[in-house]
Amino acid sequence: MGETMDARVASQGYADADKVRSFIAEYVGIDAEEITDETHLTDDLGLDWLDQLELMVLIEDEFVGVDFFANTTGTQIELVGDLIRRIEHHKAAPVRRSAA
Repeated sequence: MGETMDARVASQGYADADKVRSFIAEYVGIDAEEITDETHLTDDLGLDWLDQLELMVLIEDEFVGVDFFANTTGTQIELVGDLIRRIEHHKAAPVRRSAA
């Protein structure tokens, strides 16, 4: 009962971040504990640009409302934390899909 709205949102964000880390760990084939926000997709996980593209497409399929390729702001995704922030940004923003 005494939980504030901010606390509920923060705990949801944390749960989503853990899900993303686990998803990435499964994709790469390592333990989720090895994935942190500072884990570099190329240097630490050995993902080339094509692997990263595939991972982002799989994340879009897994996490409803996430679209890395719509309205790109030019921000580059290099770290696991970058992916998580983009997902959290998409979850906070209203999802707009075209009628096409």
